[in-house]
Amino acid sequence: MTEGKTLGKVISEARKAKGMNQKELAASVRREDGESISPQYLNDLEHDRRVPSSEIALQLASVLGLHPDYLLYLARKWPDDLTDRGLQPEQFEKAMMAFRKQLSR
Repeated sequence: MTEGKTLGKVISEARKAKGMNQKELAASVRREDGESISPQYLNDLEHDRRVPSSEIALQLASVLGLHPDYLLYLARKWPDDLTDRGLQPEQFEKAMMAFRKQLSR
C-alpha cells in the first residue's frame, strides 16, 4: 500500500484482490442487529462517503485479511495525533507492537 491511501481505497483493493464483488463482501459483514450491511453502504465506504463503526471495520479486516489495527487507524478510530501522521501499514504495525510492549511491562 502506498502513502495517501484512504480507508475506502484499501477496502476496495483488498476486496478486488480476494475476487469478491461488493454484494458478496456486504453479505459477509453483519450490523449490530445481525443483518448484513447493504451493498450500497459498502459502496459508500469504498468511496469514503461514510466511516464504519469499529465493529464493522474489524469484520471487514477479518474477511479481507487486513490488519485490524491498521483498518481502525484508517477509519480514524485512534486519536488524531496518531491518525494524522499518514503512516504506512508496516509503520503503524511497528508502532502498535512498541505500544503493546510498553503496556506489558
